[in-house]
Amino acid sequence: MILPKQYRCTHSPTCQCTRGHLSAMLLLVFQHLNWNPKLVATLSCVCKWFDDFAKRVLWKEFCKTRAPRMMLDLQSSGSHCIDGNWRALGKLLIYCSGCTQGGLFNSTVQIPGHFVYRTRFSRTLGRSLLPPQCRTDVLYVSDPCEHLDQGEEGDVGLFRGIFKSFPTSRVRKVIINKAVPFHPSEVCPYCKAKLWSMLQAKIIPQSACVRLEAYEDCIEYFVCLNGHLLGICTLAPLSDSEEAVPSEDSNHTEKKQDNGSVKENGLKRRHSLLGGSDNGPSPQKRLTSSNQCDIDV
Repeated sequence: MILPKQYRCTHSPTCQCTRGHLSAMLLLVFQHLNWNPKLVATLSCVCKWFDDFAKRVLWKEFCKTRAPRMMLDLQSSGSHCIDGNWRALGKLLIYCSGCTQGGLFNSTVQIPGHFVYRTRFSRTLGRSLLPPQCRTDVLYVSDPCEHLDQGEEGDVGLFRGIFKSFPTSRVRKVIINKAVPFHPSEVCPYCKAKLWSMLQAKIIPQSACVRLEAYEDCIEYFVCLNGHLLGICTLAPLSDSEEAVPSEDSNHTEKKQDNGSVKENGLKRRHSLLGGSDNGPSPQKRLTSSNQCDIDV
């Protein structure tokens, strides 16, 4: 249910909203609720003060609880502070933005945005999406959210990520030096900032298709001014000759792609790129409880 924002509170000197004990009480309540994102979003619709409190405090605690090691790294070594964008980052952790026909990815399929059941963000996967001259940058990227049997598009994978200290990153410098224009109409679905195309900048490395197990000419991703990354790829089908090999950065099992397979291969991918039925529910399953969002960095 979508709740409209209410701005009824005028915050007079006697307003109870601005009392310190109320902030402490809200922290205790939401800590007990494990920072439930649905309830945090609902609280933001009550009044301006609650909306501001949720942006500054509640979404920050949500992010730190869901991905503690990732949040610690993003704010370490004097990196660019992400205060003020906690709500956008919280949404990125648990929400697949989908794609629209003729939208950002110029796709012919319509995939609605949805909450994901479980997401694993990987720094190693992010490194494989960076060109060699930018491998010193830190980028966390999610495993592709698989949307199978999308007609002529085949099996579509949608992924998202975030840069550490994007304003000082090498990727940003390369994009600016190449004078890559912003997308003329679309903006970041998480923070509404303008977007650059990594494909247009010609800095998508070949290692991206290998790590994503996708076709080389069917990968595209964008990065916004705040360092949020979102992309799409056409996933290659598995073949009989593929063997399971250990992942470089996880305890899951990855599949080794047979280079001789073609797009019309009748075999379908498994439900999870980095794990089968033994590793839990499919990533396609919607988030029904705040405790079901599992971020493994």
